[in-house]
Amino acid sequence: MPKLKTRKAAAKRFKATGSGKIMHRKAFKNHLLQHKSSRRKRNLSKMAVVNEHDAKNVHLMLPYL
Repeated sequence: MPKLKTRKAAAKRFKATGSGKIMHRKAFKNHLLQHKSSRRKRNLSKMAVVNEHDAKNVHLMLPYL
């Protein structure tokens, strides 16, 4: 059976935890930050777990994750 190719765009966006959950970066932290509170920006900086319904699609894009 041939090796499966990884979607490189997805590989740059998702990371796996030790227990196998998939983490992603939160949106809305790129620009227009002046009016956002420090608390909100700090929380946007944290990684978040991918929803279980989306995790299946991410696993298809990242077969060796």
